[in-house]
Amino acid sequence: MIIGSDILEKTCKDMIENILFCLGDAHKGTIYRVGQMPKLQAVRITSGALTLGSEQILWGLPETSDYNFPGKTWEHYRDRPEHIREAMGWCVERQKSWTADNPYEDARSVRKQLSGEIEDSHHMEPVLVRKADLYWDQAELPEYPLDHEGKAIWKDSEYVVVAVIKIHFKVGTIKRGDRSTKIIKKLSQTLGTELLSLHIRETLSEAQEALTRQRLQSCNVLAHEMRNTLVKLGFIFSAINAEIGFLREQWEVQLEKAFPDMASKKVILARLSRLLESRLPQLNGAGKISELAKELLSEQQQLARMPLMPHVGEKWVNNRIRPKWCWLLSEVGAWESEELEIQQLLESLQKVIWIGTDKDLALQVNHLPPDLRTIWPKIAYVDFKADKMHVLQEIMYFLDHPALDIPHQQQTKKILTSLKALVEMIPELEERANRIIYSLRNGASFEAC
Repeated sequence: MIIGSDILEKTCKDMIENILFCLGDAHKGTIYRVGQMPKLQAVRITSGALTLGSEQILWGLPETSDYNFPGKTWEHYRDRPEHIREAMGWCVERQKSWTADNPYEDARSVRKQLSGEIEDSHHMEPVLVRKADLYWDQAELPEYPLDHEGKAIWKDSEYVVVAVIKIHFKVGTIKRGDRSTKIIKKLSQTLGTELLSLHIRETLSEAQEALTRQRLQSCNVLAHEMRNTLVKLGFIFSAINAEIGFLREQWEVQLEKAFPDMASKKVILARLSRLLESRLPQLNGAGKISELAKELLSEQQQLARMPLMPHVGEKWVNNRIRPKWCWLLSEVGAWESEELEIQQLLESLQKVIWIGTDKDLALQVNHLPPDLRTIWPKIAYVDFKADKMHVLQEIMYFLDHPALDIPHQQQTKKILTSLKALVEMIPELEERANRIIYSLRNGASFEAC
């Protein structure tokens, strides 16, 4: 039976106290717990003895006993040939009481059989619990204990033994089947009921705790999977921003078309790259300087190809391009004659990166209809996130404009249409997952969340 040690000891003490106070000739009581089948470990839980001349009970297990923790297993106290017969074995195997009303004739007194010492009068009563009450699923009945002949005990009984009560009496004050033994039998039934109730409560408590742990584990697994899914779905935003980047690139093409004499990002970076390449042969063998120059050339070429958002492009210039040029100009004299031009180009580059967002300039792109001049730079410089769903709809209208003529126009629209459908699913997916996680964590129904 699943019962906490503290509550089990308290319950046993209450039972011993009731018996000792009810039966005037009883002076000591002990309760043994009989463990699960098939080992049937018999262990003394507690003992209580009335102190002489008072009603105070002294508790504890002061004397040495084979039944002190960890107790004795069934194979050690059951009846077997040429071995000491114990009252405990009788009570457990036969599920019947044992009364030693005459200590001189107690056939199951271990002390008398071993050393010839006489024990006091006592009565031992098994505490029985119905199998059907203890094992709700009869298919889960454990293996039955065996007697010394290998026969299963209790197989034909409705009960199992879960404990044994032993009550000591003054010599000559107890008889088999008398009122005292009947009272003990009755109280043993009460103890069995109480132990079963504690077992059920503890079992349900453990089941509830296990369910709570499983529920929390499920929540954690689901939340982890949800986070992973949302992270993976993050590619949708990157894909949408890539398509917006393409529209940004095409807008800058329109600016170059409208203002062919205006210095663009590509033109400035191309000039910087030519200046860099013109002196690279002089740096052969310069080790770190040569490597730095080649790295700078690669980064300038990348920046020229990528339609970055202006604030990202500005950081690229300030963190990658400008510092390397400054270091080269300060450490190498190869570009001494072009230093002023390089500085001016870097300043112009930092400004021209923002030129696509210039509203006044956009209004002067006369080869486009007025509404395209307004909406195109507006949508081309958006960093798309979940809170900017309306931008996608604006892009759809923009791509359907009859005056719009850009490469891959219909393909871009198809891609964004598919991505729009996916991104619209994310809030609903997140909300439903959060509701399921909440219901699991708090034990509420999903519908009630």
